[in-house]
Amino acid sequence: MAGSSWGTLLRMTTWGESHGSGLGAVVDGCPAGLPLCEEDIQRYLDRRRPGQSRYTTKRQEADRAEILSGVFEGKTTGTPISILVRNTDQRSRDYSEIMNLYRPGHADYTFDQKYGFRDYRGGGRSSGRETIGRVAAGAVAAKLLQELGVEVIAYARSIGPVEADMGRFDREEIGRNPVCMPDAEAAAKAEAYLQEQMERQDSAGGVVECVIRGLPAGVGEPVFEKLDACLGHALLSIGAVKGVEIGDGFAAAASTGSVNNDMFYIKDGHGAKRTNHAGGILGGISDGSDVVIRAAFKPTPSIARPQRTITRQGEETEAVIRGRHDPIIVPRAVVVVEAMAAFTAADLLLQGLSSRLDSVRRALGR
Repeated sequence: MAGSSWGTLLRMTTWGESHGSGLGAVVDGCPAGLPLCEEDIQRYLDRRRPGQSRYTTKRQEADRAEILSGVFEGKTTGTPISILVRNTDQRSRDYSEIMNLYRPGHADYTFDQKYGFRDYRGGGRSSGRETIGRVAAGAVAAKLLQELGVEVIAYARSIGPVEADMGRFDREEIGRNPVCMPDAEAAAKAEAYLQEQMERQDSAGGVVECVIRGLPAGVGEPVFEKLDACLGHALLSIGAVKGVEIGDGFAAAASTGSVNNDMFYIKDGHGAKRTNHAGGILGGISDGSDVVIRAAFKPTPSIARPQRTITRQGEETEAVIRGRHDPIIVPRAVVVVEAMAAFTAADLLLQGLSSRLDSVRRALGR
């Protein structure tokens, strides 16, 4: 299977299955000397860990990170960083009933058509649990960005029809409510909406917004490796993401140039923008303002309602999905979006260090 690696200079390769012995990632290209310990990674893994609220799967996993290589005496060595998370609460028997049928909304059918085989125990590499490796690798990238004065923060912008009021934005509130919204009033409404869907044996979708602050102007390439293109690729590679927006996104299509253009002015001797409709990216390159990106997640496809489907033998049938599933993906996906955005930004930041001769000279002390 190809396609399990992401990045150019800073590169992650994720591995493992939902019901295998474990999952993890190998991070290559991280500069030596970065302070890093297992707790730095654990803080991120804890945010996506299952079983923390009634809106997540009841699967109980500690998801403890083990650093196997690439760190010595609390600092990275410049060699590959290998991170392992062991599975401890698999219940493969929960999936025996779907061994020979395709679940609606899942990758069962397409995976089988491509490989002639599928791991029906939770989807294997198609499972949401695959994101453990991404989050572990993203934690390393976030630590690197932190050392460079760059911060990445994500949260649930909307759940179903309930949208956060950004006028009531409270960063601390993101960690206080189980739906990861920055608006307490909206979070309460979202919980009520989710409860309704659960009672109907249904699920919900939503939008995760991510902001990258402190990224200097000049990150990204002007053609195929645009910052927005790379971020879009990174976020669309997350299971259940069906759309990505940068800045005003699709709303820009209904705007006008006089409104959508961000006017420049001088602030503290440097260029700045009065607005940020572009989401911090112009011509595929960061402009120094906040990079704003949103990912739309579809409703969880595993629902308890009977659904029509087909078997591997080509017969029509009815399926009832059993097992332990999230009624909504969004709250646990917040940290996944944050991790992928951080890794992409860090990789492109490192790539950009060689774009100007004067930068190379400063790095070499010449």
